[in-house]
Amino acid sequence: MTPIERVDAVLAGRKPDRPPFSFWYHFPHDQVAGTAAVRAHLDQLNRYAMDVLKVMNDNPYPHPGRIARVEDLASLVPLKGDEAGFGEQLAVLSALRTAIGGRVYMPTTVFNAWAVLRMLIQRPTVHRPPNLDSSADAPSRWIRQAYRENSELVARALETIGQNLARFAANCVAAGADGIFLSVRDDWVAEGEASADAPETPGLYDRVVRPTDRAILAAVNESPFNVLHVCGKALNFRAFAEYPVPVLNWADRAAGPSIRDVAPWAKPALWGGVDNLATLVSGNPQQVREEVVDALRQAEDRPIMIAPGCTFDPARVSEANLHALADAVR
Repeated sequence: MTPIERVDAVLAGRKPDRPPFSFWYHFPHDQVAGTAAVRAHLDQLNRYAMDVLKVMNDNPYPHPGRIARVEDLASLVPLKGDEAGFGEQLAVLSALRTAIGGRVYMPTTVFNAWAVLRMLIQRPTVHRPPNLDSSADAPSRWIRQAYRENSELVARALETIGQNLARFAANCVAAGADGIFLSVRDDWVAEGEASADAPETPGLYDRVVRPTDRAILAAVNESPFNVLHVCGKALNFRAFAEYPVPVLNWADRAAGPSIRDVAPWAKPALWGGVDNLATLVSGNPQQVREEVVDALRQAEDRPIMIAPGCTFDPARVSEANLHALADAVR
């Protein structure tokens, strides 16, 4: 099968000739835009003969300055979805599509509204693999406190960001992407909602974030390869599994739930199986191969795609382990 045929078989619930696979990580700061970003993606695709090219997106959300005070949230305004950092990502997508044609599916990363607001509050100098300890996330604490002070302004800011991301997502598809890889995380939002020094805010994700997630997906609902990436330790995994997407990716080993737990009921195609934080980093090639085999065993008769549960630090992962992942599916 071709990579497209292989993935299409899984999306349709049919067994392909072998499981499709891919993996991804954040490139250095000098490879996030322009020809350097295009070359980095193509080198990775071709070196490992992956079945899907997940395009990274570390180009900044277009906004002048930093959100430092609650009042600064009013500076978030409607955008066309092609400004500044958006435009740099669109150029990368267009160049990649020209280079690879229709050889593989190519979704592009879109961080949801809460994640984007976090980065406007505290822009990461280096985009590292996820920290599963949601209580350590200072920007999310800032947003929750701001919501207690001015819930209307925070809700409006998230809605504005979400609408802008929806327009950006549609532009990504027009530029050549086969869909989006929407990254969501609810433990950032819910952490500390009910505490001794703060009023209870149950369902904050449902009220102010989930509608923006769905608006982003609605903007690209006809795309063939939209992926929902559930980051962190999901508090309501079932709610995410009900999103209207063809594919669900999450850290089944590092964060859970397991593929075995999800396979009987989740409707989207499942994409995971390899521990991005432990096995890829500190394991050996045989252990990586064993995780791939175990993931397929957990899925039983259900066809799945293989990938790490999230990004990893390439400086700490050997090429031997990455080749082992690729070889295991073959």
